[in-house]
Amino acid sequence: MAGRTKQTDSSVASHEERYLKAFDEYSDALFRHACLRLSDRERAIDLVHDTFTKAWTYIRAGHEIEAYRSFLYKVLNNLIIDEYRKRKEASLDAILDEEGVSEGKFAELTEDSTEALAATIDGRKALDLVSELPPVYREVIIFRFVDGLGPREISELIEESENVISVRLYRGLRLLREKLEPTKNKN
Repeated sequence: MAGRTKQTDSSVASHEERYLKAFDEYSDALFRHACLRLSDRERAIDLVHDTFTKAWTYIRAGHEIEAYRSFLYKVLNNLIIDEYRKRKEASLDAILDEEGVSEGKFAELTEDSTEALAATIDGRKALDLVSELPPVYREVIIFRFVDGLGPREISELIEESENVISVRLYRGLRLLREKLEPTKNKN
């Protein structure tokens, strides 16, 4: 229904309600995604704002959005690509510093907290190693495991088949596992 240009008052109200609901549901996840990809909190806020502005402009132009989640991620992803073109890529360490994530203080290291600490350290190492993956694998792994998108949603976002997404996820995870194993063996 993208070709429709006339809207009634009730359909505008319906679109507004769906838009506001999408904002409430997806703005935080979009922000986290942008922050992770850009390593710049302020720029991430700006791009999420621009994403919702573009979505509203699209709606006001008479177009219909069937699936808000994938549409918003697609718009945000395009804005992030534009941002990458404007400046060089920053590291994931900058995100952790900006977010105020520190090594933490561990007053009591019980067996349970030691296991949780090990999982946190492994997660942090994995996140650092994700930045070393080739972009095609890094992108789908972030969409899948950071943003919680399924293969079908990822395929709509990057305009590849679900099969291609599944293969990239498998290969990316295999590369990540290979990078993680030598790190574990050293400790």
